[in-house]
Order: sequence, then C-alpha cells, then structure tokens
Amino acid sequence: MQFLIETLLNSAMASAASALVVVGLALIFGVMRIENFAHGELYMVGAYATWYFGTNLGAGYPAGLVAAMVLTAAIGAFMEFFLFRRLKGNPLGPLIVTIGVLLVLQTAAAWLFGVNANYLVDSPFTGVVKIAGANMPLHRLFVIAAAIVLLGGLTILLRTTRFGWALRAVAQDRDAACLQGISIGTISLMAMALSAALAGVAGGLMAPIVRVSPYMGQPIIITAFIVIILGGIGSMEGAILAAIIYSTFFTFVSAYFDSTIASIAGLCLMLVVLIVMPSGLMGKAQKV
Repeated sequence: MQFLIETLLNSAMASAASALVVVGLALIFGVMRIENFAHGELYMVGAYATWYFGTNLGAGYPAGLVAAMVLTAAIGAFMEFFLFRRLKGNPLGPLIVTIGVLLVLQTAAAWLFGVNANYLVDSPFTGVVKIAGANMPLHRLFVIAAAIVLLGGLTILLRTTRFGWALRAVAQDRDAACLQGISIGTISLMAMALSAALAGVAGGLMAPIVRVSPYMGQPIIITAFIVIILGGIGSMEGAILAAIIYSTFFTFVSAYFDSTIASIAGLCLMLVVLIVMPSGLMGKAQKV
C-alpha cells in the first residue's frame, strides 16, 4: 500500500512538470502553427539557469527560478522575432530552425558546463513528509503545488484578460483576429516568450530532482509530443489531461516493470488512442 501511494504521488509530480512543458508547446502551436523541437532545450536552459543563479552564485532557489523564467522567455522572444518572423509562408523553415536552435543550445551547454559534470541544485524545500504512511520528499510536493498555481494563473490570463482573448482569437482564426485590429506579431512574440518561460520554470522545478545535463531536454520533448498528440494538437485542456494520463501510466509501468517497457507501452497507448480517436482526446476533427 505504501509503495502504491508513493507511486501515485510521484506520478502526480511527473504530471505537473510535464503539463507545464506540454501546455507551452500546445500554446505556441495553437498561435503560430510551429512544432518547436527546441522546446526541450528551453527546459534544459531553465535547469542550468536555476543552478547557476540560485546555487552557484548563491542567490537562492526562488531567484534561480525567476532567472530561469526570464532567460528562457528572452530566448523564446529572440527566436520569434529574429527567426520565425522572417520565415512566414515557409512551411519547412521554422521546423529546420528549431532543430538548429536545439543543436546550438545543446552544444553551448556542453561547452560551458561540460557533458559529465554533476550539478546539484539546492532547494529550500528539504526533508520528507508522511502522507498516508508513505514518504514523500517535500520538494516534489512543491513541484505539484507550483504547477497548479502556474497553470491556474495561465488559465485566468487566457480567459479574463484582453491579452488572453487576443491570443485565443489568433489561435482560432488569424485573419479574423487581424481584421479586428489585433497585432499578430505582438501576440506571437508574447506567446513564444510565455511558452518558453513555462518550459524554463519546469526545468527549474525539476533541477533539484533530476540530473542537470546538456541532453536532459531530449526525453522531455519526446514525452511532450506524445502527450500533444494524445490530447489533441493545439488543445491546452487536452494537453493537461493527456499529461496526467500519460505520466501516471508511465510512472506506474516504470515502477512495476522498467522504463524501457514503459516507453514502449506509452507509444502503444498513443496508437490505441489515435485509432479510437484520430484527433486526440480533446482535439477537433478537421473537415477535408
């Protein structure tokens, strides 16, 4: 029973972290119709920024999280303004650019910090709490709480503010939004910065738990695309639901078998969902 409760709590943490990454990916696809393959590297940059500013410079973990959000948001804004904006009408250009950014960020991290170095990120949330007899590290509970607050804040932003209405309008119909006086360039820039910041803070939240390395973004981006497909491409609600389902499924299979079997089973789950629901859990079918 104790093992079951611990696995449930770990799956909740994994769901929270992956939801932050996946929602950002769904956001940028909904607004700009771009598959950002460098999104996992923004997660990696967030982890390194948290370590560098929070632990290495001694500013503290909260300051490290803020630095991660600011730095990744700046990178996202740079990508939109200097790269994506100049590739309008080119269907393959943004895809190739994101792969290039992925390689640049990976190489830069390996050059600056090394490949095999083991960076330990200090967290003020130390210790273990007992929940129904199961031991749960306090930082993992903090990850769950932080993700709930951030996703709740994003929901409020999108549903109750002029920026949120404009962003949703652009995602639904760019031409109609433009006719209403909404600046597509400004919304795209802010959406890209917001998407990147979510990935960065997810990396910062997970930095005290996982090994910080230049290649830590690869598994998370694979998971993110699986979840995006499961939830329905462009649906943020579907992305959150799929993140919970997939992360819970993956965590339990990994706990009772191993991670390799969990990866294979996760892909099989995706295929089954697509056979039954080709547009995903909450995606909208497109007429041809």
